[in-house]
Amino acid sequence: MQASKAQVMLVDDHPLMRHGMAMLINLESDMEVSAEAGDGEEALATLKAGPHPDIVLMDLSLKTVSGFEVIKSMHSLIPALPVLVVSMFDEMIYAERALRAGARGYVMKLEPGRVLVAAIRKVLKGNFSLSDKIQARLLNRVATGNSESELISTLSPSEFEVLHLIGTGHSSRQIADLLNRSIKTIETHRYNVRTKLNLKDAADLIRYATHWIREEH
Repeated sequence: MQASKAQVMLVDDHPLMRHGMAMLINLESDMEVSAEAGDGEEALATLKAGPHPDIVLMDLSLKTVSGFEVIKSMHSLIPALPVLVVSMFDEMIYAERALRAGARGYVMKLEPGRVLVAAIRKVLKGNFSLSDKIQARLLNRVATGNSESELISTLSPSEFEVLHLIGTGHSSRQIADLLNRSIKTIETHRYNVRTKLNLKDAADLIRYATHWIREEH
């Protein structure tokens, strides 16, 4: 008798990305996509309705709410549910934050399909799945006590995303487009980041964000 396949749920706001991942996963003999969602609210509603998947593949950039917040909400709903982040965002900036939100692994979208499939299997076995590069970074931080700065850790998930995008040279308009938020919302986040990081003006914020990105790399 053939063992049942692991049930995989996809959460990504790009239908083509979900379609591509579903095709890849459904080719495997031991896993299949059983549910899809285009945003955080839909994902949580699907989980509440059941049945629960064995693993969730989760993007961080969603239309209505940060992926970090969705991961936390998923774990409030189903504490043991494993979540694997699949994102275009640089793992050197986002992986640690994702793990602290409750993710069990991180795969960048530029990786080949075999890396994603291997990560799914690893997480399903109860392990963490991270690249060698980010594992070395995180172990070094633990050994030296040099974790994410205390001030940056006070930022909300959305504020953290905005700080990163400022540091990579994006304007408020570009950030709004990337995160599917209004300009007003992005400007509010910028103001909150400046306040929490004790920065006096926009130029100070850009300098800080740019320096932080360089340090992280």
